[in-house]
Amino acid sequence: MLTGKQKRFLRAQAHHLDPIFQVGKGGTNEGIIKHIEEALERRELIKVSVLNNCLEDPKDIAAELAEGAGAELVQTIGRTIVLYKESREHKQIELPN
Repeated sequence: MLTGKQKRFLRAQAHHLDPIFQVGKGGTNEGIIKHIEEALERRELIKVSVLNNCLEDPKDIAAELAEGAGAELVQTIGRTIVLYKESREHKQIELPN
């Protein structure tokens, strides 16, 4: 579980990132969750955008993706989701205490 200070730090880190995944009208599925897990192992912090043609609520999608990938939901702002998961082999981000 992330503290408020850690979430603020991660939001600042994610500000300059571009979304690397898009969720469309098909919603979430096993394939996209698997790809997100792999990307999180490599990068630790990613953005996912929810397209306008997706009928589900972005907050629901964010919860599904975070739970499926075993990641922490840092932020959902508009149709953009920020996810964080500490990497085992490629640790780059040092969280504040």
